[in-house]
Amino acid sequence: MLFRSREARLPQDAQTFRSFILGSQQYESAIEDDRRLDPAVGDEYLEKLLNDVAKYEGKIFVAESDEGAAVGWAVVLEQDNEVFVVERLRRHGYLSELFVVEAARGRGVGRALIGACEAWARGRGLPHLILTTLSGNTRARAVYETGGFRAYAVTFLKPL
Repeated sequence: MLFRSREARLPQDAQTFRSFILGSQQYESAIEDDRRLDPAVGDEYLEKLLNDVAKYEGKIFVAESDEGAAVGWAVVLEQDNEVFVVERLRRHGYLSELFVVEAARGRGVGRALIGACEAWARGRGLPHLILTTLSGNTRARAVYETGGFRAYAVTFLKPL
């Protein structure tokens, strides 16, 4: 499968993005049982993401197959880290979302989308790109580590 990445076209891509959100929720629900699977989560989370993209001067990238079908997306934002981080490294790119449809996984689509986000961040003069993933998402972690990411902070959860 060959593919290319492009910037999002809204509102045309909105329904596809909702399906990506639901696909991500379904994938992650096998790892953590706190994921919503109701159809409304697509609408609600897409609204939040679009607000974040506007507020944080972000960008949405879409990967398309040769046939023009959307097979993945990435959302990247410009954010500030906490004041205890040295000022020159505080502002950074934040990879908020990354999803690739099952049929396209393992073919470099995710890496290409990450590359588009990295290029965007470099173009904005940002010193680094930060992302988070579920600790149990070993496939994503392997992709990120192979791509040069390293663990930066660890979030712990304790059920009460």
